This record gives sequence, C-alpha cells and structure tokens, in this order.
Amino acid sequence: MKAHALFLALALSIGIACPSQAQSYNPSPENLASRQEFRDAKFGIFLHWGLYAMLATGEWTMTNKNLNYKEYAKLAGGFYPSKFDAARWVSAIKASGAKYICFTSRHHEGFSMFHTRYSDYNVVDATPFKRDILKELADECHKQGIRLHLYYSHLDWYREDYPWGRTGRGTGRPDATGDWPSYYRFMNNQLTELLTNYGPIGAIWFDGWWDQDQNPDFDWQLPEQYALIHRLQPACLVGNNHHQVPFEGEDIQIFERDLPGENKAGLSGQDISRLPLETCETMNGMWGYKITDQDYKSSDELIRYLVKAAGKDANLLLNIGPQPDGELPEVALKRLAEVGKWLNTYGETIYGTRGGCIPPHPWGVTTQKGDRLFVHILSLQDKALYLPFEGRKVKSAKTFVGGKPLKYRKDDGGITLFLEEVPRVVDMVIELQLD
Repeated sequence: MKAHALFLALALSIGIACPSQAQSYNPSPENLASRQEFRDAKFGIFLHWGLYAMLATGEWTMTNKNLNYKEYAKLAGGFYPSKFDAARWVSAIKASGAKYICFTSRHHEGFSMFHTRYSDYNVVDATPFKRDILKELADECHKQGIRLHLYYSHLDWYREDYPWGRTGRGTGRPDATGDWPSYYRFMNNQLTELLTNYGPIGAIWFDGWWDQDQNPDFDWQLPEQYALIHRLQPACLVGNNHHQVPFEGEDIQIFERDLPGENKAGLSGQDISRLPLETCETMNGMWGYKITDQDYKSSDELIRYLVKAAGKDANLLLNIGPQPDGELPEVALKRLAEVGKWLNTYGETIYGTRGGCIPPHPWGVTTQKGDRLFVHILSLQDKALYLPFEGRKVKSAKTFVGGKPLKYRKDDGGITLFLEEVPRVVDMVIELQLD
C-alpha cells in the first residue's frame, strides 16, 4: 500500500493532460494476447445490480427523481438478496454460450457491490447481507472458466468529493466543487482493490466520462489511471463508454445500444477504430431491474443482433438486471437458454471469427475463419442470393448444418447462390470454402 500511495502522489503531481496528449501507450504482450481472446469470445453478459434494484425503477432513479443521497443510502439497510447464488448465475450464463461476464462493481449511485476499505458504503459493511457479492461471483467465474470484467463508474451521485457534473445535481450533496484529488485517490484505491483481491480481471469497463462534457476544462486524469490498471494486471483491458474515438491507453472500443457504424440510439456517432469492438445492449428496455419493463426482446432478435455484431467484427455484451432478491428474471433465464441452444449448433460460425470479406448487406452478414466464409442469411425473400467477391474464388458451397452441397453460378464480381427454398429460420448459415 505504501508503494501504491507513492504512485498516486506522483500521478497527481504530473499535472493536467488531455487524453490525446498522453505519452504513447505500448500494450504489453499479455495485453495483446488478451485482446485476441476478447475478440474470439464474441458474446458476454452484462449484469447491472445495485441498491437501485430495490426500487425496481431502473438504475437512474436516484438522479431522475432527485433523491437525497442520505435518504437513498438507507436502502442499504434493507438490502438482503437471500436468493443470490453465484454458481447458479454463472452456470446459466455459461450455458447461454457467453464467454464473459461484466459486473457493476460500483454504479453511478455510488454503492460498492464489493468489500472495500475505502468506504463503509458497501455491500458487506452497510447491509445485513454481509457477503462480498463480487468475491463470490469472481470465485465462481474462475471456477467455471468464465472471464470476469468489471464495470466501474467514473461519476458518483453519493460522494461529496465528486465534483458536480450534468447528472446527480439534485441529490443534496452540499458542495458543487467537490474535492477532485480526494475523489481521484478514492477511485484509484478501489481499482487497486479490484485488481488485487479478485483474481484475474479481463477488463475494466468505465462509464460516466460524459458527465463532465459541459465542463471542457475538466481533466479526468485518465492516462495515469489507465497506467495503474495496466501495471497491476498487464492483461486487463481498458474500455470506456465515453461515446468518443478511443483515448490513448484504451484497449477496446465500446458502442452503446448500437452496432459499430450505426447510430440509431444517438450515442455512437464516433469513428470505428482498429481496436477490438464491443456493443452493449439490453435484453429488455432498462439496464437495472425495472418491475414494469417486461418488453423483452425475442430470442430471434437477440440471436440476430449477436450475428450482426459478429459480422461487424464486434462482440455483443447483452445486459440483464438481476432482481432485488438476488435471482435473475425468469424471462432472462429463458432467453439465455434459447440463445445457448442456438449457439450449441452455430457457435463455430461465431466464436473465433472475424468480420467476413463480404461486408454487411440488408440480407445479412458474413463471418470468417481463414478460408472458411460463413454466410448468415437473416432476411431474404428469394431463393437466389448474389454475393460480391473481390479477388477471391469459391471452391464449394454447402449448408452449415448437414453439409448439403449448394449450386452456385460464377458471375461478374462474385457468385449467385441457389437455395432450395426461401429461408424461414432465424439465420440460415451457408459455408463457402474459398480458394
């Protein structure tokens, strides 16, 4: 801890530096290997869980309803998720075909879902539950071979030392200016705990940078923070949901509610980088548990979104909001099982692939492993499909399931595939062998 305190003191004395002005970041060999493992995984599950689950109105209720921070904190006294079972969570997620879990260690409400020595406002010290939820989840992930990522909020609607941003202004904290050096030390101390006490962590998933976007001179001091993470666990990836082109020191690029290159939700107009890509999306409408939100996407919708993400060379991080009693919603468990059943058959066309040499089209996408091209037909009203190729020759075409040969005709700039019938399944997959 003494060495860490010295590191923080040096970091804070370096001065203000915008992300674009940081010293050149050279990822370690472990980090580069971790990036490839991340790209191969293709599918993860996001878990938004905190005190807000008790209100059952979503994770933004504290700021949306201007709830006083001291009154809100009283929720902790009744937080007792008696049905929480890390083994059941991880087993259900693993059966879905997901390769990693991203868990909210601390969301914007400021409550830590792990045992931290730097605040009493945590799941062990402030609740009658008295159990380190993150420790149980981490141990089970390591046991079952699921990679664990940790969400960490850069903003805080509870702590008095966090300088006010554009959210959380009505929670009753007394000083708008806060105490940035104090808050920055707090964050880095907690990050040190997360990367020291819970085994290998696949990624730190930051959120909240946008809270200070109306304060153009505000400096988050990200380069020093990113360097701390990479020093503690070189293989740990850094991502930031800031809706910008990646900053120096980041290892993945995140898109919220949008596939890369799309901006339907208004949060993803940024350019696409060469870093590994991930899109996060909710299974229903909210991130945190909301009792009135039963608008769950169908399994077909979720499968198609996963396939489209893979076709754009991106991962899908699919969110579930656990209930206040510690269980995953029944509908969410059903959707996990349905996606898992599909991946049991078609996983080879998703895991370890890259976006195919044919870019996405209205009919679907392609994924690729070496000279094997998987054509994912998601929407087609014909039995013939033209596929444009540039400089590649097709040696054979067959159905992925069953391996039945398909006829095709060589045309200018590509081939035309002839199907036996108009596709009626969620995703008809054709495998092409390229020369």
